[in-house]
Amino acid sequence: MRRSGKLAALAASAVVLAGLLMGSAPATQPQRSPWFTSWAQSQQSLAGKTLTNQSIRMVTHLSQGGDALRIRVQNTFGKTPLTVDRATAGIGGPDASVTDAKPLTFHGKPAVTVPPGGEVWSDETGVVTKPDTDVSISMYVAGTIVPGQHESAFRENYLTSAGAGDHTGDGDGAAYTETVTSTYLVSAVDVRNRALRGTIVAYGSSVVDGVGSTNCGPGCTELGTNRRWTDDLARRVVAERPAHRQLAIANAGISGTTSSSACPGTPDRVAGLDALTRLDRDVLALHGVTGVIYYYGTNDLAFGCPAESILDSYRQVFRRLRDAGIAVYVTPITSRPGYTDAQNLARHEVGTFTKRWNNCSGTCDGVTDFDQVLRDPLHPNGIHPPYDNGDGVHANAAGQQALADFVPLSMLDGR
Repeated sequence: MRRSGKLAALAASAVVLAGLLMGSAPATQPQRSPWFTSWAQSQQSLAGKTLTNQSIRMVTHLSQGGDALRIRVQNTFGKTPLTVDRATAGIGGPDASVTDAKPLTFHGKPAVTVPPGGEVWSDETGVVTKPDTDVSISMYVAGTIVPGQHESAFRENYLTSAGAGDHTGDGDGAAYTETVTSTYLVSAVDVRNRALRGTIVAYGSSVVDGVGSTNCGPGCTELGTNRRWTDDLARRVVAERPAHRQLAIANAGISGTTSSSACPGTPDRVAGLDALTRLDRDVLALHGVTGVIYYYGTNDLAFGCPAESILDSYRQVFRRLRDAGIAVYVTPITSRPGYTDAQNLARHEVGTFTKRWNNCSGTCDGVTDFDQVLRDPLHPNGIHPPYDNGDGVHANAAGQQALADFVPLSMLDGR
């Protein structure tokens, strides 16, 4: 018995020693994904156009590059399955031309069928890209579909005529004889880049979407020059941050949308696209997201939401994001000349909550006050005239640049 007791003691000591040795060994760190969303445009409706046996070429503008890319195809608003029969990606050139186009596959196959309400990410393809680069996504539809769209591409995208067949591999773009100013089917592009620290998503309504960014001055309109404040911010990041602190910037703005779902005057065309309802699809489903710049509330006030409803939606969204480990940077509601006194009081209440302690009373991680940039010093409820798009609500290209310059890059490092 004494012999067996000694053996048991020795065995127990061995287990303890092994445990100590194991405990002293460094834990294996999980491998960080090298994929980051570098461009996005959130779907908001079905296009008013049917595609039949034709090709489309959608131009996306990357905030950061990488050694491979992949895309997201969505059928968010479709009532029937949607089939893309072939797709390519390449570097966008003048008009509809493209170079270095490579095939895109989905689970190893050239065709993919996206179910109603669904989405599919492509496999990676070895298109090498740089920051501030246009990538053209070409897709061929052999059958008939009604594509989902983001309504404001702020550039021209390209279609062949119906019945023209597969032109996804064309380099010169001559077959793409029709233009649209919406983005069809593709809603995000990821890049593979192990040097990036994360993706910052701008999330909100038309001020985020980029309304006014094509206004380059009196009588001047520019399509496809990428002058949204998020584009300008991406260029600042590339130019001003060291190589080991680079971030991608993705735009998840949808014009006309609200933070709260409870606003009584919300138009039918944007109902159901409030911040909480689309959060999973348009932010959490993207890749490498480390922070969100949140601009919402101006439409809430215009559509009849009181401050209480806006703040309730803020708290819910901020909680979801922070629970996911995503930092939240909030901009207070900017000026709007059409607001009533009651709406301006509500705007002040929301702004006070947002700016308290510079962290939304402990519910967000930082504040960037766009109202300081855009507010007219002589008429505080309107936009500074040099930055006014002409509607008193949105910034022109100069104002977009001023907003981008105002964002503190150090804030975007996260909490």
